[in-house]
Amino acid sequence: MKKNRSILLTPVGRLALLLIVGGPACAQEIPRPAITGFSHVSFYTTQAEAAKNFYVNLLGMAPARQSGSYLVGRQRVTVVPENPPNPPSLLANIGFATTDVEAMRKYLESHHVQVPAVVQKDSDGTRWFEVNDPEGNHIRFEQVSGNRSKTRNLLSSQIIHVGFMVHDRSGEDAFYREILGFRPYWFGGRTDDRVDWVALQVPEGHEWIEYMLTDKDAQMTPERLGVLDHFSLGVTDMKETAKQLEARGWTSNSRSHVQMGRDGKWQLNVYDPDGTRVEFMEFTPTQTPCCSPFTAPHPSSSN
Repeated sequence: MKKNRSILLTPVGRLALLLIVGGPACAQEIPRPAITGFSHVSFYTTQAEAAKNFYVNLLGMAPARQSGSYLVGRQRVTVVPENPPNPPSLLANIGFATTDVEAMRKYLESHHVQVPAVVQKDSDGTRWFEVNDPEGNHIRFEQVSGNRSKTRNLLSSQIIHVGFMVHDRSGEDAFYREILGFRPYWFGGRTDDRVDWVALQVPEGHEWIEYMLTDKDAQMTPERLGVLDHFSLGVTDMKETAKQLEARGWTSNSRSHVQMGRDGKWQLNVYDPDGTRVEFMEFTPTQTPCCSPFTAPHPSSSN
């Protein structure tokens, strides 16, 4: 019978063995902090004063401390008075609220997303950093400190979705679904046999992004891109919203009127002075949606 022989390892050898077998010395996977919804959406404007009139007097938002920012509940819409760097696109950045912005920076870095070396801090205490998604959209993650706006004239207290032009659905999915954990909400198209819009909810909330799928060789005018790159304000009663808008000078027309969406929700589009679409949308559908069922809970005014 052969005798058992013990193997003596040096300290370096023991460390190497722990790394091989996955012991305590192995680096632990960095967990993703929560993404609870939108913190803001920003667009460039060539008409800052007209934009202020639109957001304050028509939509009833209150100016924030930051110049050019207007409050929507705990969120904000920001207009940047600069010429856009990539015309005709006016989308500046989309902001997501997270519970730990530094942990998010480290998490994305661990998944080989190019991130800045440090987190920025604004004068109001908001901490943030910015990355690019696969299509080059500027995406911010913010750890926000602030109270909910209680403006009386506000038509909506929540940005429920942000839509943007997408050419490569699979490329965007690799970022939003596989890395960030966004989950399917709904998809549909102008006809039942095609997919033009893909909605993905944030992982720890009910708000969603919307891929506005577009062919790479499609001709893009400022008007069309203003429709594609948009944001949506949630409301409970579209008829009441239209009534309040009319009292503030809005009139229904071929581009701006109450209509039933393909997702079964009542909608109403208005456009800021630069042509960016602001879509009022009821929180829940009143008709069966086309193309696919909803696969996640709807947002509500209490979210």
